[in-house]
Amino acid sequence: MTEATRHAPGSPCWVSLMVHDLDATQHFYGELFGWEFAPGPQQLGPYVRALLDGKEVAGIGRLPADRHLPVAWTPYLATDDVNTTAETLRCCGGTVGVGPLDAEDAGRLAIVTDPAGAVFGLWQPAAHQGFALHGTPGTPVWNELLTTETSSVAKFYQSVFGYEVEPVEAVDDDYLVLVLGRRPVAALRGVGGALPRDRGTYWMTWFEVEDPDGAARQAQELGGRVLVPPRDTPQGRTATVADPEGAVFAVVRSDR
Repeated sequence: MTEATRHAPGSPCWVSLMVHDLDATQHFYGELFGWEFAPGPQQLGPYVRALLDGKEVAGIGRLPADRHLPVAWTPYLATDDVNTTAETLRCCGGTVGVGPLDAEDAGRLAIVTDPAGAVFGLWQPAAHQGFALHGTPGTPVWNELLTTETSSVAKFYQSVFGYEVEPVEAVDDDYLVLVLGRRPVAALRGVGGALPRDRGTYWMTWFEVEDPDGAARQAQELGGRVLVPPRDTPQGRTATVADPEGAVFAVVRSDR
C-alpha cells in the first residue's frame, strides 16, 4: 500500500461514477469494497467521495433524472493546466463534452472523449489531489482502454500526454502499455470485433481485492453480474463484473 500525494501530469489520478440511484450504489460498493462516504463538490449535482481509512479513493455522483446516459466508471488524468490540455486534445481529434470548469475549491475539470469515442476526465488539482491510496484492497490500481485496435488511438494519447508506448507481446497480439517516466500508468487493449457494439470504445477501471473469486460472488449477491469469471492472467487473478446499474469494472489480486 502507498499513499498518493501529487500525481504526475498524464497519470490516472481519480475515478468517478455517475449513476441514477446514488443510495443503492453506495450500498453496493460499500459492501463490496468496504467504502465509507463523505460529501464532495456538488458542481454537477449530488456527489460523494468514497473513503478507505478516511482517505479518498473514488467518487460517485447522481445523474439528473432526465439524463439517460450510459453508466460507466470514468478515469481522470492529471494535468497542470486543464484549459491547455483540453485545447491540445481538440487539436489532436478529441472532443470536450463538459468544461473546463471549477469544482468548488477542489480543482478544475473537463470531461472529454478520444477520437475513438472513449470518455475520460481531465483533473487540475487544487485542494483535492485525487485518490489518496494506491495498492490496498478497495482502491483503483489500473485503467485499460478497450478498443478495436490500438495503433491510431495510441498516437492520440502520445500526442496529448507525452506517453511512451510499449507493446507487450506476452499478453496478446494488440496490447500497449502507456509509460510515464519509466512507470506504466495505463494500457490500450485492441479486441477487434469482440468490442460490444452497444458501448463502443471505453476505459475500464481495475480495483484491487484480496479475493477476486469472493468479490465476484459478492458482486452478484449484491445485484451485479459477473461478465468474465475469475481467471489467472499475467496481471494477476481477475474477474470482470458489472454493478446493478451496468457499470463495468474489473477486480484483481495484482501480481505487479
